[in-house]
Amino acid sequence: MQNNISHWSAPAKLNLFLYINGRRNDGYHELQTLFQFINIGDDLAISPNHTNNITITPAIPGVALTDNIIYQAAVALKAHSSLPLGADITLTKNLPMGGGLGGGSSDAATTLVALNQLWQLHLNEDQLADIGVKLGADVPVFVRGHAAFAEGIGEQLTPIEVDENYYLIAIPDTQVNTAKLFSDPELIRDTPKRPLNQLLRDEWKNDFEPTVKKRHPEVAKALEWLLKYAPSRLTGSGCCVFSEFKTKSDALAVLAKAPTNMQIYLAKGLNKSPLLHDLERQI
Repeated sequence: MQNNISHWSAPAKLNLFLYINGRRNDGYHELQTLFQFINIGDDLAISPNHTNNITITPAIPGVALTDNIIYQAAVALKAHSSLPLGADITLTKNLPMGGGLGGGSSDAATTLVALNQLWQLHLNEDQLADIGVKLGADVPVFVRGHAAFAEGIGEQLTPIEVDENYYLIAIPDTQVNTAKLFSDPELIRDTPKRPLNQLLRDEWKNDFEPTVKKRHPEVAKALEWLLKYAPSRLTGSGCCVFSEFKTKSDALAVLAKAPTNMQIYLAKGLNKSPLLHDLERQI
């Protein structure tokens, strides 16, 4: 095993639509959502070793190492080998926490995919996804690396090809607590399930959006501005909102009008995750 450092993408995702279909007896909610990756995200620099130790740099203030989802992913993967496997991982964090862009889940998935290759464990995609879902419901879609329609709690995935549009993503200066949001009495949680072909034809919405807008005025303000120019909505259960454009030039024209105090990014939709390209370069 070499100690050279390799770089791995942990791309963000958008929920192009998201519907909550009910609450299960175990407390989890049934969802129907459409995941697509975008060409911005975090970066993990990983150096494998045989020290039996996992280090993560930099430390996240107020988060113990054992509570870091990257560490948890590495330890869960390590359990599949009797060797003293270790790694030094440096995270370049570009995605906001609690933004609805899937940053933590993507970091965990990248850790699983990268270390499976670097440690030469030879687990297949299904095995990695099974490890991933125990870390978070969104982790499997990042492990598999293809845009997908998701049901269940988000773990039942059907790969799909959708338009790779351009997006403007606004990041309001607030954080949404997902647990509190799921327990909010005003949350829409009874949207009827629909077949995928109907969902693709219908206008796309996010059932979290009305409650998030009401509880977080910053989100409502950002969405109000974006909606003047293009179809726009919340992603995931977080604070980030996005608008979609068919061409890069259309998106750039609106970006040029953005208020100076608005944190906003241009991104390209991707049906294949950059993580898969990184993996192909390693094989």
